[in-house]
Amino acid sequence: MSSFRNHRVIIASLFLPTTAALGESSPPTPDHHVAPDSEPAVPQSNGGNQKQQPSYRQRQPGQLPLVSIVDDLRSRAITPLASPQSDIPNPFTRFVNIASPRPGATPRSISARTPALSNSNNESSSDSNTSSQIPALDRSFTLLRPRKFQTTHQDVQHSARLQRKQSRSSSRRPKSVVRGSNSDGVYQPWHISPNTHCNGGLKNAVDSAKGRLPRRLWVGTLGSNTDGFGSEMRMNIDKRMRDMCDSVPVWIPDGEFESCYDEFCHQVLWPCLHYAVPDAPKTKYFYESASFKQYRSVNQRFADVIVENYHEGDIIWVNDYHLLLLPGLLRSHPKTALAPIGFFLHVAFPSSEIFRCLSVRDSLLKGVLGADLVGFQTANYARHFRQTVSRILAYESLPKGIQVEGPVAPVSTGGEAETEWRESAEGKKTKEKGRFVDVGVFPMGIDVNSLREKKRHPEVEYWVQLLRQRYAGMKLIVGRDKLDEIQGVRHKIEAFEHFLKTNPEFQGKVVLIQVALQTTESNELAGGVSDVVARINAAFSTLTYQPVVFLHVQEVTFSQYLALLTVADAFMVTSLREGMALRTHEYVECQEERKRALILSEFTGTYSYSGFRSCFAVNPYDTRGTAKAIYQALTMSDEEAASRWQDLHNHVVTQTAQTFVTSFLTRCLRAHTEHASLSIDPSLVPALDLPRLIPKYRHSTTRLVFVDLEGCLWIRDMSKSAMIEMMRTGKGPMVEPPEATIRVLEKMAGDPKNEIWVLSGLPVKGALERLAERVPSVGIVAENGCFVKTRKIGNKSDGQSNGARWINMVANLDFAWKVPCIEILNYFTERTPGSFVEERATSVVWRFWTGPPDSTVSIDDDPTITTSTSDTSPTTTNAATSLPSSESQHSDRSWARRQAAEAQNHIFDSLGERYGLRIIPGQNSFLVLPNNISRSTAVGTILHPGGPACSPLGGGAGVGDADYDGYWSSVTIGGGTGRTTSSTGGRVSSAAESTLVLAIGGDEKLLRRLNELDDAETVSTSRRGTDAKWKLDPREVLGVLETLGQVR
Repeated sequence: MSSFRNHRVIIASLFLPTTAALGESSPPTPDHHVAPDSEPAVPQSNGGNQKQQPSYRQRQPGQLPLVSIVDDLRSRAITPLASPQSDIPNPFTRFVNIASPRPGATPRSISARTPALSNSNNESSSDSNTSSQIPALDRSFTLLRPRKFQTTHQDVQHSARLQRKQSRSSSRRPKSVVRGSNSDGVYQPWHISPNTHCNGGLKNAVDSAKGRLPRRLWVGTLGSNTDGFGSEMRMNIDKRMRDMCDSVPVWIPDGEFESCYDEFCHQVLWPCLHYAVPDAPKTKYFYESASFKQYRSVNQRFADVIVENYHEGDIIWVNDYHLLLLPGLLRSHPKTALAPIGFFLHVAFPSSEIFRCLSVRDSLLKGVLGADLVGFQTANYARHFRQTVSRILAYESLPKGIQVEGPVAPVSTGGEAETEWRESAEGKKTKEKGRFVDVGVFPMGIDVNSLREKKRHPEVEYWVQLLRQRYAGMKLIVGRDKLDEIQGVRHKIEAFEHFLKTNPEFQGKVVLIQVALQTTESNELAGGVSDVVARINAAFSTLTYQPVVFLHVQEVTFSQYLALLTVADAFMVTSLREGMALRTHEYVECQEERKRALILSEFTGTYSYSGFRSCFAVNPYDTRGTAKAIYQALTMSDEEAASRWQDLHNHVVTQTAQTFVTSFLTRCLRAHTEHASLSIDPSLVPALDLPRLIPKYRHSTTRLVFVDLEGCLWIRDMSKSAMIEMMRTGKGPMVEPPEATIRVLEKMAGDPKNEIWVLSGLPVKGALERLAERVPSVGIVAENGCFVKTRKIGNKSDGQSNGARWINMVANLDFAWKVPCIEILNYFTERTPGSFVEERATSVVWRFWTGPPDSTVSIDDDPTITTSTSDTSPTTTNAATSLPSSESQHSDRSWARRQAAEAQNHIFDSLGERYGLRIIPGQNSFLVLPNNISRSTAVGTILHPGGPACSPLGGGAGVGDADYDGYWSSVTIGGGTGRTTSSTGGRVSSAAESTLVLAIGGDEKLLRRLNELDDAETVSTSRRGTDAKWKLDPREVLGVLETLGQVR
């Protein structure tokens, strides 16, 4: 499989990382005419219907004004805290907007007005915590220098989040400026600047992996009103954004975008995804969802742009809840129907009981299922999604993903386009076969190396000194959240109020600095924060102390934010529901020196990871518990703080932004490759050509033959009567291998050039024991790789029967999971007529359907899952008595499959991660067994030096053996040789010298791996899409082997 480095990645996000901002830039581009600086920019508007949004910092009547921390710090830098002067601004009567600083308000100008500080340049303070001496500050930079990098901390102006107004980039220094004509023909300037609305976490992650993403293309909107842009100006923007920023704008009418973004995304989807189902009278938005038409239209416009720019080989990466329909729209288009598509949700995903309240739930889910891979931040969100799809769409939900039935064009615009797709070859093929959608977990992280560089900037150190001077002798608690109700800011401040009341000794000694991110005015009012802040400050403030310092994000530069994280004694997040809180990662990294506490809501996705369990977990609804956590965080010992911080930091430096990007794209490409191989028309794979194979077989010096037992050598009788006979007597056609199979194996094994290995999913006891007695010179792999029986060679004997022995490959594993697993399956057995549980030595099988076979099921019914001869399990006895009753009433197959999906999810969620289990689904049953055990790994041990294929006396390897597990990585691919590396020696070199490796079976993973070897002939019997070189009907396998057995 090729790496994603060889592919261009199309990244679809609602907002581009850069935008086209109206107005002049400085310095101007020399080859364009630029008006003087005094010439005002021509504003864009929607005419008289444009709504004027008030500043979301507007105070309500009676609310006390808030103070700017930067203005306060600037005054404290002039006058030490120990001797306050009368000209210090009163924090209750003055509000300073530092987003537009006064000219000359720099440290240098401050120094000019303060002789006592004029000679402090290039000096350092010996004690930054003393208030008797002012620390030396670096005056070589501007106080409010514009930020030159994009971070998750957005530097925005005061316009409301949901208003797409003209660019607010006058304080930045954009890269270029040009002029274009608006819709009225007016010639006006514009320039490229950072987009303050973009997903900063996604942009940082992509930028951090730019070495592995040499080619990428962003697709999104500009984030400003665009109706006034003329066609010439749009063409100019398209060209320059493509050439300079690797971006393609999506042009959407302002009214359509406003209805989609303001109404559907933020009034319907956002509350639903965060467990906030609105009560009346807000239910009109939620249930009627009239704005869904605009949401669909916006997604269609994105699809049109991506299809226009798509080239074969591109990977399409769709991001977040704004574009839920986009994967389905792309999959329904003929040009992108076979493209690798990944979708990642950056926010939480609720339980099915919440999501099912949406009136458009079906369309949203089907749209997402157009992707090859659907990614989430946590395992809980992934489980919620699988369960929601299973319960709403009735699709089969498995731990690895979703089995989608029927067509994948449910969200198209309908009419002729949808009819044309359904009648196309791709549509017909998908309708007949369906497709599988992988569901994975990919926790997001930060770019640790970049953050380390930024926190070493002199400007950060400057603000660190000021903060330590300003708050000497005090404890600082820092928070950074949006002001909407879901972020739990009100809960945080109320808990802080309770902390001050119950711990009066901390009054005047602890300050909560809350940085508020941009949001809408309505959401801010709903958050109910302002009244609580005013109440606390009125109750606990003194002339020199203000318990809550409340700042909006535009009042704090990123350097100041990093300084706050550096000097904080605790960082506090009390979200009622949230995905990955990356600001906690930033805090942990900034605390490398101090190693202080993190207070984190247990409802965040971050807390679900074990690395963050060393924080102080709180329930935001429990005010007393949160206040207690504040006290513990501020009073714990340095040793405990360092130990907790180390656990947090290990996760931060391991789960980075680079890891997130590379793991998601790698999994997406792998999932697409697997799905593509399954979707290959079997008629395109040539049937096995014996005349071409026989000469190669005859002239080979040695031959290594792997062949499946069930479904190839032995077409077992899976009828209900045969199952009953097997369970009652331990005999019958399901237990006794056919004589024809025994004769063929004896003949093949009789050739000294041959090494024959039979691969089976059956347990050792029963049929395989009989087979080993009849044909001792044949090696056997049992229970899908859990046991390996060595071959008898000549007259050698190690004391075991016929000189061969069984090797337990999982002897060191813990099988405590089997008891609770069987209990779960017994629960579902009672509710699924005709089903039964079969316990094997190292695995458990649940056969959920024993009725008439489905016409679409292949004859082997998945060769990795079959029923054994176990007659000692009490469950088997109970099943035998229940089977006759099922003959009188036919079980509903669809119900049985849904029960099987529920059982698999329940086992995987409760036992899978804890014990390291995997589940192999089949048409009528599924198998639960230890992870990292498969037929493929068993073949790896056979090919490995010193493995059982080399000598029957060779010791068995346990699970996790680095040499055995890593065998496949030693294979050299390409260059025409494809031999294994010379360092492998032993059995590996013998395999290379065998000249011929012949594999016949239905395990696609094994066949793909064997294809990496030279002179390997792989034959698939699965009747599905395959990567094997040949295909063969299972009924013809015995005949082919009998023919080869006669070749000498």
